[in-house]
Amino acid sequence: MANTRSAKIPKGMEDIHATLTEITDRFCAEHLSQEYADLAHAAIAALCRKRPSPLNSGSPRVWTCAILLALGQINFLSDKSSKPHMATADLRGHFGVAESTASNKAKQVRTLLNMHQFDHKWMLPNKLSNSSLPWMIQVNGLIVDARDLAVEIQEVAVRKGLIPYVYQQPDEETV
Repeated sequence: MANTRSAKIPKGMEDIHATLTEITDRFCAEHLSQEYADLAHAAIAALCRKRPSPLNSGSPRVWTCAILLALGQINFLSDKSSKPHMATADLRGHFGVAESTASNKAKQVRTLLNMHQFDHKWMLPNKLSNSSLPWMIQVNGLIVDARDLAVEIQEVAVRKGLIPYVYQQPDEETV
């Protein structure tokens, strides 16, 4: 899958970006995964590019918690069957952030970045490959699995941001 996320950081936001990514990298290495770290990097960079950036005010620890909480909500981090798994209270507790503060900031992150459940732009790659919902699109009034469509149609859907990438059907001989 091609990475279409921009990593550009505006001038003046480099220090905030470095601080937040350092904190998330350490936390993800100890408690989550590299996939979470990669998504956190993308979210931090996107929030740095907002005008005005919300990251200019507030504690780095609160923003880190909020970003990881927002990503965790999208990827069902608190679901015990999820791997990795972490309870919301444990995530908040690690950063020492109150429930209301974490919830409000996570909502702000989700709103600013237009995050929602089963949003392929913010799903962990391992969850994306195991879920059919991000692949469901409407074509001529019918909901269809984009993976079953012709490559040309999938390419249009990718350009429009409707699906994450062009899905290649496995060769029947290799199945």
